[in-house]
Amino acid sequence: MNILEDILNEFESANCIKAIALGGSAASGYDDEVSDYDLYFYTDRPVEVEKRRRTAEKFAEKFEIDNNFFENGDEWILKGTKKGIDIMYRSPEWIEEQIKRIWQNYWASVGYSTCFVYNVKNSKILYDPYGWYKNLQEKVGGEYPEQLKKNIIAKNLPLIYGKMSATLADQIILAVKRNDIVSINHRISAFLASYFDVIFALNKQLHPGEKRLVRFAKENCKLLPRNFEQNINNLITFPADKKEFCLTQIINDLKKIL
Repeated sequence: MNILEDILNEFESANCIKAIALGGSAASGYDDEVSDYDLYFYTDRPVEVEKRRRTAEKFAEKFEIDNNFFENGDEWILKGTKKGIDIMYRSPEWIEEQIKRIWQNYWASVGYSTCFVYNVKNSKILYDPYGWYKNLQEKVGGEYPEQLKKNIIAKNLPLIYGKMSATLADQIILAVKRNDIVSINHRISAFLASYFDVIFALNKQLHPGEKRLVRFAKENCKLLPRNFEQNINNLITFPADKKEFCLTQIINDLKKIL
């Protein structure tokens, strides 16, 4: 972690920074030998790109500055260690609005509904001179809202199964009939996104993001469908002509805990 302190010291002269937090698996204890460091910089105005480049040159053997694929950010590979550094730059107002939208207004998404709340709550504060980030964490420190749970389930469950003419399960089956391998995988990913959103909401657990979802659910959710892990593995690994059987198993086991 000393390398993070050195990096932070380099950014101290950028007086637009309101807070810096370490997120991702390194903060939550789910990291492994290939995990990188996810750093979130909350800034009142953009950090100069040239400043970001000079800092990267000092610490990284390879880097990309000012990419905007998901959020504005920089990606480094640290010298000598091959460890990745993923820096994301956010507006304080933007993340405050996300927290308000989800945690106070109970807004549900199609999959990943509470990821931003999880990110804020479980990140480690590295720099917070005004106590702004600590206050933000305190806002999401209370009990999981019952109405948010209901909204997430109401948003995602009809996509898994229901009266719709084309649920995600139906779309997977249609893709199998067309022998459309790309569509099969695309629809399975969408199905699992809504499925995990329902599972985490049922257990009033914040959604941790894209990685290690089965492990996280097994360790943190008391209410899980029968054959939870095996059913998911079967859906992903079984041949196309078995997908409908796998979906039926997953849906029937989910219905029993609702």
